[in-house]
Amino acid sequence: MFKTLINKITTNISRGFHTSPCLNEVRLLTRLRVVDNSEIGKRAMAEGKPPKIICVYNKRRVGMIGDRVLVAIKGQKKKGILVGLKQTQKVKVPKFDSNNVVLIDDSGTPLGTRIHVPIPTILRTILKEKTHAKGADYTKLLGIATRFV
Repeated sequence: MFKTLINKITTNISRGFHTSPCLNEVRLLTRLRVVDNSEIGKRAMAEGKPPKIICVYNKRRVGMIGDRVLVAIKGQKKKGILVGLKQTQKVKVPKFDSNNVVLIDDSGTPLGTRIHVPIPTILRTILKEKTHAKGADYTKLLGIATRFV
């Protein structure tokens, strides 16, 4: 009895049957979708080679909306801001169909001039808290957004 049960489990595993739920978190080596019109982002998405996360700049190493990330794109390292995530969010934060990122430079200025997808309105308060007098200025990112959800 026990051997037949073990055989059934091993055959199900070898056939691609998974019992664990999918992981919808944004962490190391997660693929992202560039949603601004920066040149490097357009080329990477057109070639079918989306950027991957190298580092998430917070203590938990799991990205949330508004977090800065370091991505590898087209053989280069660029920084970005997460503007839409698949994972379940807090109350009043929308859940997106893909993990979206906007590429920025070191001073917080976006590399593109327009954001193609709607971004959550809660991002306004999150980025205003992270904007410092001497540090990065994320208000330009909110200025190029055309639609808010």
